[in-house]
Amino acid sequence: MKNLFQSMTTRVFLMLFVGVLLSAAVSFGLALGERQRLIGQFRDFHAVERVAQFVLSLETVPAHLREPFFSAAAGIGMRAQFASPSEPVTEPLSPLASLLDQRLPDSYRIASTSAKPTDCAPAPQAPRRGGPEGRGRCEALLVTLNDGTRLHLSVLPPRPPPFFPRFDVPTYGSLFILGVGLVAAFVARMTMRPLKQLAQAATDLGNNIEREPLPVRGARELRQAAAAFNLMQSRIRSHIRQRAHILAAITHDLQTPLTRLRLRLEKVDDTELHDKLVNDLSAMQAMVREGLDLARSMDSAEGMQRMDLDSLVDSVCSDAVDAGQAVSFSGATHTSLMARPIALRRCLTNLIDNAVKYGYEANVHVAYDNGFALIRIRDKGPGIPETEKEKVFEPFYRLEDSRSRETGGTGIGLTIAKNIAEQHGGTLTLENLRAGGLEVVLRLPAQRPQRAAVKTV
Repeated sequence: MKNLFQSMTTRVFLMLFVGVLLSAAVSFGLALGERQRLIGQFRDFHAVERVAQFVLSLETVPAHLREPFFSAAAGIGMRAQFASPSEPVTEPLSPLASLLDQRLPDSYRIASTSAKPTDCAPAPQAPRRGGPEGRGRCEALLVTLNDGTRLHLSVLPPRPPPFFPRFDVPTYGSLFILGVGLVAAFVARMTMRPLKQLAQAATDLGNNIEREPLPVRGARELRQAAAAFNLMQSRIRSHIRQRAHILAAITHDLQTPLTRLRLRLEKVDDTELHDKLVNDLSAMQAMVREGLDLARSMDSAEGMQRMDLDSLVDSVCSDAVDAGQAVSFSGATHTSLMARPIALRRCLTNLIDNAVKYGYEANVHVAYDNGFALIRIRDKGPGIPETEKEKVFEPFYRLEDSRSRETGGTGIGLTIAKNIAEQHGGTLTLENLRAGGLEVVLRLPAQRPQRAAVKTV
């Protein structure tokens, strides 16, 4: 779950999803509040209109028939009766009294008064649509007619509408949340896809500097990022080629004077001096050759092709045995991988030569582990100090114990092997064995055929 929330796609999805839901909830609440306000205004207008029509109609009724006419007010949510001259008024006017005062002609006088306990009780003949307790408080008004008659009107507000509209809230709410989730997922995936492509391109660039450039398409910012990445790749490729060409040119040009020196050494009469000079010259020529190999390992111009890893390792081990080296081979991966055959063969040859040269023998074992082929090369040598494990991969770096004429070496073999391993998307590590000796582990991404993957033992 923690790794899920570390994904940028998940974070963008959650921000969009939660943000849209919160915005929708706020908008829905504001819309409902505005709906209730408009309904309240309509209810007040309706109540004022009812009272005004009743008062105006009462003007046409003779004085002796007005009291029986009051019973008709119960059918429209009002109670009417004559007011006593001493009934007090309250100040200021209530909102309903103000609206009624604006609605009726100026000859009518409107005032607010306190409602009596009996004012809010519905008349016996009035239809019962629910108790008044759920319909709000009634409001008492004092209305003075044109002839001076004073009326006490108690107005019961109509029943308020439901707060929520009448529709299937769970169904429509679920559909809305589902729609928001789908849109958020689509937008998050569409937004993060270019970043994933850029990250994958950066990873592939470390394995293959000659990879195809990114397509420059999409939004302006994406096109700028793709163009900048392609320019960076081109510059890195140019710098690597220049460095490799410079190293190759220097080492190649050194071969000519070294050859002339070897020819001139034949004229040295002192045998002991002659042998020392020849040995030093041979060491210099070996360094030149390995310098050329290092330059070639940095130049990944060789094409990639699919090959069987087990056959390649077996072939390299067989060549070493034919050359008289103590090399054994065991295990199988049943995998294939995209590789540069010549470069990968040079990598394996360097590792086996180092094991034989400094560890007296090389035991090569291959295995498959979760999408990777593991090539383990063990020797019987003294191993490498922990503080030197990373330094031995540096060019021309040698351990003090290896600087002898018996073992030779220039300190480039492991550098070349690591360069080639990284160009294939792999890693190269060193581990000292408890029983003595050194284990070199070459880890390469590989694929197993379907038939081999389902094979049972």
